[in-house]
Amino acid sequence: STVKKILVQCDFDNTIAEFDVSFMLLDAFADGDWRQILQEYREHKIPVGVFSQRTFAMIKADEKTMLDYLFTGNRVKIRPGFKELLDYCSRRGFEFVITSNGLKFYIDAILKHIGVTGIKVFAAHTEFNPDGLRITYTGPDGQPVLDNFKRLYVEPHLSQGYRVAYIGDGYSDIIPAGLVDYVFARDDLLNHYREQNLKCTPFNDLNDVVRGLESIA
Repeated sequence: STVKKILVQCDFDNTIAEFDVSFMLLDAFADGDWRQILQEYREHKIPVGVFSQRTFAMIKADEKTMLDYLFTGNRVKIRPGFKELLDYCSRRGFEFVITSNGLKFYIDAILKHIGVTGIKVFAAHTEFNPDGLRITYTGPDGQPVLDNFKRLYVEPHLSQGYRVAYIGDGYSDIIPAGLVDYVFARDDLLNHYREQNLKCTPFNDLNDVVRGLESIA
């Protein structure tokens, strides 16, 4: 058929989750000044992979301890409209994936916790270790990467002829968003689009994204 396949690629922290779960875990469990390393990342001195490796190495807690912290304290807030967005994509036959610089273990656990299954999640792999967490990012070819993780997962779809809608909020979303047909943005990503006079659709909650996707034929 001549109908183009459509991929909806969505960030997790600050986008599906209302705030950054990584930062919450680092604030609660990191043994050291992780925000100093965040500053280096924000000043483009280190790639995101190095930021994650160095900061999460400061966490000695195990998986259960961290998930208990998130769930028993009811600390995870999901942005309104997430389930509506999934239902909408399913109804329209759009492929939906999550790509995140965060950690797959907590994204998978949060999705399960809210009763969402069967979604592809591309994020950092965590090896739990009493000496500190070991974090690895792997590209679609199985090779380890330190940077441009999100871009690596959008490019194969573009080369296969997909039209791509990208949903994100942050600095790490700028490069992948710049490659695609439709961009839904908030916070730093939205500011970047406004500064550069680029076209995007702002969103507060994910119902705004559903409304925006309705205009895609």
